[in-house]
Amino acid sequence: MSAARRRGAGPATAAALAALALTPLALAGCGAGDPSASAAGAGGPAVLATPPAMLEVVERVGGEDVTASGPAPAGADAHAVELTGEQVAAVVEADVVVHVGGLSPSVDEAVALREGPGEVDAAQVDPRGERDPHVWLDPEVVADVAGLVADELSAADPGGAEGYARRAREYADEMEALDADLAEVLAPCRGAVLVTAHEAFGYLADRYGLEQLGITGVDPHVEPTPARMRAVAEEVRAAGVRTVFFDQVTSTGVARTLADEVGVTTAVLSPLETSVDPDYATAMRANGEALRDGLVCEG
Repeated sequence: MSAARRRGAGPATAAALAALALTPLALAGCGAGDPSASAAGAGGPAVLATPPAMLEVVERVGGEDVTASGPAPAGADAHAVELTGEQVAAVVEADVVVHVGGLSPSVDEAVALREGPGEVDAAQVDPRGERDPHVWLDPEVVADVAGLVADELSAADPGGAEGYARRAREYADEMEALDADLAEVLAPCRGAVLVTAHEAFGYLADRYGLEQLGITGVDPHVEPTPARMRAVAEEVRAAGVRTVFFDQVTSTGVARTLADEVGVTTAVLSPLETSVDPDYATAMRANGEALRDGLVCEG
């Protein structure tokens, strides 16, 4: 019996799935396997989670008791991904879905087709998520998400509740240690202006006392206007900024153009949108070191 039937999918959902099966949407590079197929033989809850940081939370909290996968291929641009009909059906039928509302319109549309419980929207954990979906760049928020994931997994699989709760606590402890490490590394940088190719780092900046200045907004695919470029250049000069950070999602051209204009260097800062390699904590610590090296810090 499918997860959708276990959750009591209604006629509207069934009709939507039938239509989606006949008219799949295009997805560049959709060589990934069918998430629903990998979950079919599992005894525990089938969970779909996106972006990669949320998938790691599910894998750590769920352990071997769940089958976890992403609704789209690894490395896909979360902002622009378009799910196929098959992938949308997998989202609808999953026992639990963990996502960040406002990050991926295609995923949001698929989640809206679900009926019943089994959803964790990480953007709802913190009020800032309504404006900036990059909530996973604050380890404290990630720890809170782990607790919510444990609750939903426990509801879907009461027999595994003790294990889910224990693993969530362990992961939250790791996030607390990560937060302490980042706070120590970035303490001399409090108040520094963080210039980024796009405004994906609001959570990180708020957590560690930095002032984010984005060349573009939250959506990396919106090109900045000449007026915006001039305004950012003026602020960079006024603040004495020495590094413009770019990432794997945005074009490096915008960051390099600004850096060349004002005579500063560039460096990579990862929003962890396409991967958390080799894991979230390591990737975040690498971000901390990049910031410590590139920002104007005391001492």
